[in-house]
Amino acid sequence: MNKTSTISTTFFFESAYNKTFLTNERKNILLKIVNSIASEYSKTGIVNLTFICTHNSRRSQLGQVWSFFAASYFNLNINAFSGGTEVTSFYRNTIKTLQKVGFNFHLTDFSHQNPKYQISFNGYKKSILGFSKLYSNSINIEPFMAITTCNNADKNCPYIPTASHRFHLPFVDPKHADKTNKQEETYLQTSKQIASEIYFIFSEVKKIVS
Repeated sequence: MNKTSTISTTFFFESAYNKTFLTNERKNILLKIVNSIASEYSKTGIVNLTFICTHNSRRSQLGQVWSFFAASYFNLNINAFSGGTEVTSFYRNTIKTLQKVGFNFHLTDFSHQNPKYQISFNGYKKSILGFSKLYSNSINIEPFMAITTCNNADKNCPYIPTASHRFHLPFVDPKHADKTNKQEETYLQTSKQIASEIYFIFSEVKKIVS
């Protein structure tokens, strides 16, 4: 399932950040996340982040993959995970939009319902396992900081006992564009927004802990 991309992952990541405008309201949310991560990192030297959305198929997966990349880019000891309140699958359009910017997907466990992929990028030996799962799945190392990415998850997860902190960082679900002529553009834009905000979080954490 590996595909060659004409766009460098690093170029996309940097470009997304440089071309994104953050409102003061959004920046304040991000800075709360930054400060909590930096505080925990300063104490323990490691932070686990788990991105949570209802189906763990689109936004939470993008959050995990871009955080996985950001940890390498900024040389921070931050682990990225994702989960949902329901199990579905790592949606195909989400995979495609990540492949277009250089992420490699290697199918390790085929299932029509919920296949598993080893996800990597060029120049980095480590990979992460991508598939839809509950946020409480044993693969998600505890304790973790929870970042919910959709309104349903925010409403359905009022209490996450294994989360040391919980933040709500909603993104518009690209699902609304499925099977339309705006599908590719919409998923790419969602990926750009998430990449840019992950860049902001990790860059600010790096400034504080360095």
